[in-house]
Amino acid sequence: MSICCSLKITAVLARGQYYSLPTFTKHLTSIKTATTFYITNLSNKKTLTTCRSSNSTNHIETLTSPQKEQISLYVDALLQWNQKMNLTAVKERNEVMERHVEDSLAIIPPIQSFYLSHCNSSSCDNLNLIDVGSGAGLPGLIFAIARPDWKITLLESMNKKCLFLEHAISVTGLSNVEVLRARAESAGHSLECREVFDVAVARAVAEMRVLAEYCLPLVRVGGLFVAAKGHDPQEEVKNAEKAIQMLGASMLQMLPVESHCPYGQRTAVVCLKDCLTPKKYPREPGTPAKVPL
Repeated sequence: MSICCSLKITAVLARGQYYSLPTFTKHLTSIKTATTFYITNLSNKKTLTTCRSSNSTNHIETLTSPQKEQISLYVDALLQWNQKMNLTAVKERNEVMERHVEDSLAIIPPIQSFYLSHCNSSSCDNLNLIDVGSGAGLPGLIFAIARPDWKITLLESMNKKCLFLEHAISVTGLSNVEVLRARAESAGHSLECREVFDVAVARAVAEMRVLAEYCLPLVRVGGLFVAAKGHDPQEEVKNAEKAIQMLGASMLQMLPVESHCPYGQRTAVVCLKDCLTPKKYPREPGTPAKVPL
């Protein structure tokens, strides 16, 4: 069986009480609306653009009512399954909305902007995107809801998390997502996965040197690797520049984005795939984490 075949799992749909859309919408009112957006060029550490707005709209408010309902069903499933397995440390619905959903949605505009400006494309429709180390489906499942035209692959090595992902796909009715149960090091050498994705994204998985070896072999030449990081990852990013170059890419920019949650600024680190990754990468499973490039 191909390593990139979608994992076919029949999951028993756990029964639970789902929130109605009006009730769900009430949970959005406490989300903060201030946002800061600016771009930092790593080569000269110069701030290029700064925008602030105290009246900005929550990212979730840009979704349609059916999409908001899908988000609500996903959050219900996440909290329900989190009672029996460790999917997230966040236990409250408002926190899931603010810390996970809003943060995931905040990564979409940078992906779209950089894809249009650096990937020789006039459109970011129908992107083929892989979420590496998807875990509970963040940000990949949220992307699939917000951008139904994108084809999303959720790469996850743990069986129990894959079971949850299949369940979440089922209850939300998504048809543009598949789950791939595999390690990134193995997927990176599969003919079906190696250098075929327009974008690879990873959120809260590993440090940049390790993430680069996980993600860049999966990205086509001319595509993007986007790592979602915390407040100030400059030291980590600087340490990863050599590894990124070895893997056939270049550091494009860091994009600090103040999400609409009370947990502080997030940073999207964007890399452009310039040439083919040497065949020896990624190395054997476990090696990138133990001996980073």
